[in-house]
Formats: sequence, structure tokens, C-alpha cells
Amino acid sequence: MRKAPKPSGASEFPAVFSALHAILAKHEPLMRVVRDKPGNYHLDAGYSEKWKRDIFFGGIRLNKSYVSFYLMPVYMHPELLKKISPELKKRMQGKSCFNFSSVEPALFKELTTLTKQGLERFKKEGLL
Repeated sequence: MRKAPKPSGASEFPAVFSALHAILAKHEPLMRVVRDKPGNYHLDAGYSEKWKRDIFFGGIRLNKSYVSFYLMPVYMHPELLKKISPELKKRMQGKSCFNFSSVEPALFKELTTLTKQGLERFKKEGLL
């Protein structure tokens, strides 16, 4: 009996996860690592007096059909998305999630810039 084929690109998912992890991991010194397990990574920024809890900054999750990159600053400040490329916009699901099934250096570079912009915004708000 044959096994069902994996979704297209599934063999690339660990490399996608690793590349996206590198985008967030460089900011660990400013934040708290909540989860760092294979296929699941989560960073919190600082405590918010307004919300009375630590604020989620970003994370990565390896799913069946894609790898998701979550970036909360774009949810809290949608104006950060005004300058993103149509190609990156196509990767969005919801208000703060970007899905990938393969390593895409140009889009990952753009996501790195967007992450830095979100980081600066959180710094201005005193969340870091």
C-alpha cells in the first residue's frame, strides 16, 4: 500500500521554519522566548499596563500545508503594511500571519525589514 503524498514543498518546511526562525531569533535579547520547540517558536515583548499582560510579538509554526510567520506589530499598527510588496501581501492570512511553503529570499528579506519596523514601533510604545 502506498503512502499518501506529502503536500507540495513539505520537504522544504524545516528549511522554511529555520529561515523564518532566524528573522525573529536575532531579537531574543530584547524579548522573552515563550516557546522554542521544533516547529513552534514564540516571542513575547514586554508587559503592557493597558492590557495587563505581556504582549505577543511574533512566532512561527510549522503546519501541514505551510509554515506560518506571525507578527503582532502589523496587527496593532496596520499602517506598517502599506509599503509591503504585492507578493508579500499574497502570503498574508488574516491580519498578522504570513504563510510560506518554500524559502523565498526576497520575501524573507522584506519580512526582516517589516519585523525591524515592528520592533521599533514596540520600542516607541515602551513594550521593549
